[in-house]
Amino acid sequence: MADNHDSGALTEAVFYILLSLYEPCHGYGIMQKTEEMSNGRVSLGPGTLYGAINTLMEKGWIHPFGGYSPRKKMYCITEEGKAAVKRELERLEELLENGRRVSDPSERTEDTR
Repeated sequence: MADNHDSGALTEAVFYILLSLYEPCHGYGIMQKTEEMSNGRVSLGPGTLYGAINTLMEKGWIHPFGGYSPRKKMYCITEEGKAAVKRELERLEELLENGRRVSDPSERTEDTR
């Protein structure tokens, strides 16, 4: 993750962390939401989660929410973070469109046959 306007693909972990933070949440809650949203397929360990949180805060995509408690730090997505999610959704939609068009002959238009 190089800069605030990085147009590269997000990892699944980062994508789910950002989605989890559309409502303020603490680290353990992010882990639970990620596992729930991915139907148990993505499970975040503390090292992965807190490394990603630090990177996302440096990028300005999330920020601390409310007062810090030593026991439960809360985080929330920023407008820049929401823009990153939107870019990722657009990228994934393009992948799906292209994949379906190429792999499913019924999806092909007349000029691509």
